[in-house]
Amino acid sequence: MSNVRPRIRLPRSARAGDVVQVRTLISHPMETGNRRDPDGNAIPRHIINRFTCEYDGKLVLDVDMGISVAANPYMEFDVKVDESAEFVFTWYDDDGSIYTETEHLELS
Repeated sequence: MSNVRPRIRLPRSARAGDVVQVRTLISHPMETGNRRDPDGNAIPRHIINRFTCEYDGKLVLDVDMGISVAANPYMEFDVKVDESAEFVFTWYDDDGSIYTETEHLELS
């Protein structure tokens, strides 16, 4: 799906032992599965149903989402960082698509 666009915001700087705020947003055309098209047919559900975040190869967040999730799911959470490492963010779509973004956090 070409109009799905993940965005990630990490702090510009951090030190070992800091708790940093991580923000993500994915632009996604969501459909709850509760609406009908003009002919009265149910429009199939199409949502981001799961989000995960790994830091330095360790899972730090795993969220299962349901039909009440927003059209462009926004996540904000804190992570304690101990060393410069990669964050890996993954969004799972009902249609089987998986969207992954990686961001490096360099500690000072």
